[in-house]
Amino acid sequence: MELLENPIRTYAWGSRTVIAELLGQPVPAPHPQAEMWLGAHPAAPSTVAGEARPLHELIGADPAAALGRGRERWQGRLPFLLKVLAAEEPLSLQAHPSLEQAREGWERENAAGIAVDAPHRNYRDAHHKPELICALTEFDALVGFREPTRTVELLRALDVPELAAYTELLAGQPCPDGLRALFTTWITLPQSVLDGLVRALQDGAVRLLERGDARGWTAEARTILDLSERYPDDAGVLAALLLNRITLQPGEALYLPAGNLHAYLSGAGIEVMANSDNVLRGGLTPKHVDVPELLRVLDFTAPPPPVRTPAPDAAADGWQRYDVPVEEFLLRRAVSTGRDKLDVPGDGARILLCTDGELTVDVGARSCELSRGGAVFLAAADAGAILTTGDDGATVFLAGDAL
Repeated sequence: MELLENPIRTYAWGSRTVIAELLGQPVPAPHPQAEMWLGAHPAAPSTVAGEARPLHELIGADPAAALGRGRERWQGRLPFLLKVLAAEEPLSLQAHPSLEQAREGWERENAAGIAVDAPHRNYRDAHHKPELICALTEFDALVGFREPTRTVELLRALDVPELAAYTELLAGQPCPDGLRALFTTWITLPQSVLDGLVRALQDGAVRLLERGDARGWTAEARTILDLSERYPDDAGVLAALLLNRITLQPGEALYLPAGNLHAYLSGAGIEVMANSDNVLRGGLTPKHVDVPELLRVLDFTAPPPPVRTPAPDAAADGWQRYDVPVEEFLLRRAVSTGRDKLDVPGDGARILLCTDGELTVDVGARSCELSRGGAVFLAAADAGAILTTGDDGATVFLAGDAL
């Protein structure tokens, strides 16, 4: 068991308050704090407190003790990355490849001699990146393509003449063909045409809101206005019309499988993902957008929004778990309102994060105290770990693999 110090990523869309308050630092922070990374990703690894020793080096020194039976399956690397995410502004539209697509893309770009850190590189590694975001606050997001008949209703409610032909393009083809055709058309529009469409869309959203009832599309209309003001020349504003607009309540989660086009809009959450950095962007960003590669990985089948609610963990009293169909990660949560003693589940490498209250983690003769924002790494060898919450309780998240 090791107490962790965790790096903070200062992207422009981050919050100046959420992560600072979690860590008990002065508010507002001097720069937007977007993410706190907890894990062994070489780009920004956690370190052992007081030693500045990167977590991936600790694991690499004794993979058997750190990873247990997952050592060979994960090739000696921690398979997941845990984050605290705090979005004050929208993130880019993006999707992630499947494992097969990531391997092929990695090899293809290597063969082409593209540097791993090149701005136009798509595949930074050979791994897929499914992810789960669990809301700490009310959390707004665009996620996955909306069922086309509902999108046709939205487009008609906006009543924008310049969109009429595109509306009929979607309405006249079965799913997923219509979604693929319309998304491809919009993301490849000439800039002069795109500029006019975005301005017309803004006017339509304003009229829809001014009508009073907004025909059930209030959140969508407000999102259109926000995105078009931030990115007036970006095709992602049009693409956002095709996605489900949802609001998570604290404790609810979103699972993002391969091919799911999504963008987080605002809010704070706990995010866990396979330990990869493969992102294909689709708009709402000045960064590289590779349209052919994006179209190759997107899922246009429009399944229902992948919202997850936690279920009691039958194998671990006091814990809830967010089940997803991947092996690289499993997220658990425990919420205590008083002094409780809980066994820490899992038998591989795990990271435990306290987001509220105080607690103590004991492993054999070793003990570690945590308050808000504190985290520990538990190796597979740290069997029998016990968590004891303070008198006023605590909220804790536990990430591990799902083997």
